[in-house]
Amino acid sequence: MSDPRAEARQASRLTAPAPARVRYAIVPVTRLSLQTVARRSGLHPDLIRRFVALGLVDAERDAAGHLVFDPTAPALLARIQRLRTGLCLNYASIGLVLDLLDRISLLEAALRDRGTRSETPPWT
Repeated sequence: MSDPRAEARQASRLTAPAPARVRYAIVPVTRLSLQTVARRSGLHPDLIRRFVALGLVDAERDAAGHLVFDPTAPALLARIQRLRTGLCLNYASIGLVLDLLDRISLLEAALRDRGTRSETPPWT
């Protein structure tokens, strides 16, 4: 006599799909969670979410739908806070100032590459 449960297990093994293969990235991409960024920057997670909504900080969503950030996000958040407190700028103008500062950095890098140097120190 054969065991019907054993036959059912054998049949399910034969028809079950093969398990998914695990893939590893050659170079791991480090991403920071919202909680990690909040802890490192000293800001509340809701404020960081507001910065993402305003476009001041770039973030992506992981598979679970949570915000993940580049490792440079805490430094960018510190820069935003310095502009906010030091120059009393609103968040809309901070976006404009950040864009201008990035453009200045690109222009100064181009001058350095050409061998021409600006006598003034970089803005930030």
